[in-house]
Amino acid sequence: MHDSIADLLTRIRNGKLAKHRYVDFRPSKIKINIVKVLQAQGFVDDYLVNEEKGEARVFLRYVAGREAVIQGLKRMSSPGLRRYVSYKQIPKVLGGMGTAILSTSEGVLDGETARQKKVGGELLCLVW
Repeated sequence: MHDSIADLLTRIRNGKLAKHRYVDFRPSKIKINIVKVLQAQGFVDDYLVNEEKGEARVFLRYVAGREAVIQGLKRMSSPGLRRYVSYKQIPKVLGGMGTAILSTSEGVLDGETARQKKVGGELLCLVW
């Protein structure tokens, strides 16, 4: 597999469309940090990591009527074309209703936190 972050986002997208309660994925530090940002922003409920089996599970969040909180995910940077932005260039997703996820020198951060800390980095994905 070339792009494990895109695989994680695709698993979440497919799980949301199929209205699954959770999705499983192979954990790595960057993917766990992305899931932590999604949880902090309220897009997912919880996550579990089983290091013995090498598995992780993220629980998707739904609102009334089994409507998913995550409406869309878009991978911005890829292994073949990295996209770096300064803190001034971090995009606002849906006027602040969504979030950008960046890999910065201070770790994986959401766009608003990166703007406040005035750090830029690799623009990993957009979530709304």
